[in-house]
Amino acid sequence: QVQLVESGGGLVQTGRSLRLSCAASGGTFSSYVMGWFRQGPGKEREFVTAISWGGSATNYAASVKGRFTISRDNAKNTVYLQMTGLNADDTAVYYCAGANVLWRGYGPSRAYEYDYWGQGTQVTVSS
Repeated sequence: QVQLVESGGGLVQTGRSLRLSCAASGGTFSSYVMGWFRQGPGKEREFVTAISWGGSATNYAASVKGRFTISRDNAKNTVYLQMTGLNADDTAVYYCAGANVLWRGYGPSRAYEYDYWGQGTQVTVSS
């Protein structure tokens, strides 16, 4: 059973940066597509970004493209989300997820495509 644990969330001012981490255990991390989703207050969970097994392919939601960067370190079983230029719309609980699938096209971007989920970490952006 794969376990995912996010960290790095917190309160940050508009325009600042934050880096989230997600540590995996209990599985073969390098064989999973990894993704980040978020759920803002009163909103549905939405796709943020995903990265392929080796990190050569990535996909981003339009709302974060150019501001967020996903990366992974398979030796450390960890995936990261570097967030810059944060604004109030980025306030949400951020979830790390793993999918035991092949990367096709733009990769998995729907929640049902992911097999494993972390508990989430809160990111709050204040003005």
